[in-house]
Amino acid sequence: MRPLSLALLKLSFHLSPFTPCLSLVPDKSLSAERNNIPWREMTKEILESDVYKELNTIQNTSLQYPDYYLSPFHAYDEGNLSWLAAAEAEVATMSMTRRAIPYAPSNEEATQEMRGNWVQAIKQHHMKHSGNVTIQNIVDIGCSVGVSTRFLADEFPSAKVTGLDLSPYFLSVAQYKEKKRPPRKNPIRWIHAAGENTGLPSKSFDLVSFSYVFHECPERAIIALVNEAFRLLRPGGTLAITDQAPKSKILQELSPALFTLMKSTEPFLNEYYLTDLEERLREAGFVNMKTLLTDPRHMTMTATVPHQNV
Repeated sequence: MRPLSLALLKLSFHLSPFTPCLSLVPDKSLSAERNNIPWREMTKEILESDVYKELNTIQNTSLQYPDYYLSPFHAYDEGNLSWLAAAEAEVATMSMTRRAIPYAPSNEEATQEMRGNWVQAIKQHHMKHSGNVTIQNIVDIGCSVGVSTRFLADEFPSAKVTGLDLSPYFLSVAQYKEKKRPPRKNPIRWIHAAGENTGLPSKSFDLVSFSYVFHECPERAIIALVNEAFRLLRPGGTLAITDQAPKSKILQELSPALFTLMKSTEPFLNEYYLTDLEERLREAGFVNMKTLLTDPRHMTMTATVPHQNV
């Protein structure tokens, strides 16, 4: 197949986006269940649970949502601001992982490879560039239902971990699922806030993580998120971004029709693909940028706040 060129991306950026219809968007549950992912069962379990009780303890009713966040996402008219999107988020993540690593013997092994490569990239970067700064405080911005947050808490059990997201529904599911597991030495803190303006203290974290966030953002939001991450990190702290890899051979060889279908449920995908992330990080003040392909479809980009940033 012909690679998806930069020229094609620029052309599609200027075309009017179309709204997906049921005949164009594949049935997510059926395709997932063919890969032994119990989409309907897991979704039903959340929707029929007591998860709704978590909302009052999570929601910041005074929060003003950025305009881009009110766009439809992933074929949900209300985007991430719905219980259905929240209930399906974890199985959607499992399905994405399976597509990225189809050769894994099981869904569990696919998840372990994908998340393991991501965490290993973080650890290696931090060890090389932090100046022996221990990771004691972590914030996972755009944490969704907490899949990445829980993985970080498992990998860094002595750290205090915060999961922050714009969707109170996603955070309600995250908190509900976390309560179902054995208590941690350091409980995860969940915060309903905008990643561009978290309200958290400056220089208070050793690791700021964004997992599969930037492809859902316009470039102006990406720039604001990167600047906020820089503010939050201590000198020697590490920024970790994992997301779609524009240089992935698999993604580059998507047919124009398939890419158009994919971006029909991802309104800012063009802007993400055309954003020079390393340059945006450099402009914010980060150093030691490094990008690794951590699975066939996704990259992990890491960077450091300079030690002289005092």
